[in-house]
Amino acid sequence: MKSKKIAIVLLSLMMVLSVLAACSKNNNTNTPSNTNQNSNNSSQPTASTNEGNEGNEGGFQDYSNGFPENVTIEIPVYDRAFEGWNVADNYYTRWIQKEFGDKYNVTVKYVPISRSNEVQDFQQLLAAHKAPDIIFHYDMPQQIAYYSEGVLQPIDWAEIENYAPTYWGNLGDTIEQYGIINDEKIFFYADRPSADNFVSLIRKDWVEKVGMKVEDLTSLEKYNEMLVKWKEAGLGVLGGTLTRNNFNYNYAFRDWPIDAKDRALYSDLSIADFTSVATERWLKNLNYQYNNGLIDREFYLRDDENKAKAEFVAGRTGTFGSYLTSNSDVIAATLANNPEAEFAVIPPYAGVPEGLKPQGRAYWPFGFIMGINYETPELERIAIWMFLEWMSQPDNLFFLQNGVEGENYTIDSDGIAIRNADFAGESVLSLNNNKDYWALVIETQLYDDPEINRKAQIRNWAPVGYEYLAEDLIKYYEETAEFRTPDALFTEVVETVSEYKADLNELFQELYIKVATAPEDQFDKLYEEAKQTYLDAGYQEILDEKQEIIDRGNFR
Repeated sequence: MKSKKIAIVLLSLMMVLSVLAACSKNNNTNTPSNTNQNSNNSSQPTASTNEGNEGNEGGFQDYSNGFPENVTIEIPVYDRAFEGWNVADNYYTRWIQKEFGDKYNVTVKYVPISRSNEVQDFQQLLAAHKAPDIIFHYDMPQQIAYYSEGVLQPIDWAEIENYAPTYWGNLGDTIEQYGIINDEKIFFYADRPSADNFVSLIRKDWVEKVGMKVEDLTSLEKYNEMLVKWKEAGLGVLGGTLTRNNFNYNYAFRDWPIDAKDRALYSDLSIADFTSVATERWLKNLNYQYNNGLIDREFYLRDDENKAKAEFVAGRTGTFGSYLTSNSDVIAATLANNPEAEFAVIPPYAGVPEGLKPQGRAYWPFGFIMGINYETPELERIAIWMFLEWMSQPDNLFFLQNGVEGENYTIDSDGIAIRNADFAGESVLSLNNNKDYWALVIETQLYDDPEINRKAQIRNWAPVGYEYLAEDLIKYYEETAEFRTPDALFTEVVETVSEYKADLNELFQELYIKVATAPEDQFDKLYEEAKQTYLDAGYQEILDEKQEIIDRGNFR
């Protein structure tokens, strides 16, 4: 009798635990515990992998005919505030629901994330237990910060391969090489072909009005000489924005060649390097430009792309940096204010002090770095893999990238989709060619033939009549390839980065603006004081911990 009672109690307890385990992620009001540390079973996902259920030989349930009950997945998407564009409800989100969601009994819900404040948005959603099922970022330090906060669950590579064989075939090697942190399988990725369509534009007509040519801008000294002439001619000034979040500002001011350990110590997109010689050079030049009226004097108020674009479009600044796309509106908007405006790509040498090299940050071979929300249940996670698999199919990806044939584009003799620049119907693409939807699987559009792919890049990146901008962009990208180096990738968590990141980022903005806008004769004194303040606020502890990891060799 006693043993029967014990059995009944144990059975009841097991039933209670099963019910608790099945709770929806949005009903979980617990704060994330950092279970990532010292895990002894890193290969297992958070939820069950359906062992014992009828499925394939690997023990995974077959959902190829859809889920028996509706599953909702929540996908983050950048909300870039394009006028008239509902990022969460438009022709393409409805098409995705019809073609993928309805087929598999999945509701696909898009969660808008501000591009300029994405970390803050994710943090707020996580705190409210309303974060999407995918947590993504373009930079590894921030993803590692999410991991260290315990908000990402371990994943099972076999599960991905089972439910997303095409996606795994494309990205499996990358996931296996870069997806492990602290011996846990955490990250998965979007592909990144070797290309970059970020461009810095300059008013070519302004350059020529002061007796120079764009090709003359071979150094920072020549660039500043031109800016002085702009000022004297009353044309305008250098465009500027607030430096925050992505800290890659001092590459052109670094010595060459790069020392790998020195790079690992200071290069970090999530924490500003404020104390190196390269940063001092960058700040000194910014201080010179500010004090001599060569740069937008309110650069620190331009805290998003649209504010900087407004200055360029209005003709108050002569430079603007953004991604070049065939349906970008910045050129047309500028021409509306000044029909005589001409545009060129700023040579990469223009911002480089004499004697240094046109260095830049090289991308790792992946675009989005993604993790699964720690509160995402098993079926939602499986539906995510199925979604990535569906999007990886060439026909689906091509449709998301190009739209409707005969409306958004036509096909030329090379098989390249040629944009209809005047199309404004229901299936119009977002201003970045719908990239915020398909970037989950690949960072840029890609054709198999390299020569055709180059032609396609030019056509996809350049507004009609401005193909030369894309051609120059590609030319400069290839010319400076040897001087691009990736940031170090640490294979263990730098704990102090998570501890001090938020406070240091805020302090950096205060200190760098103070130093950059100080009178030139006070620069040296104020910079030394600011460096010490920054070190004392936690940066020294970060450098010390990084150095210990570097000494152990735990970085790539």
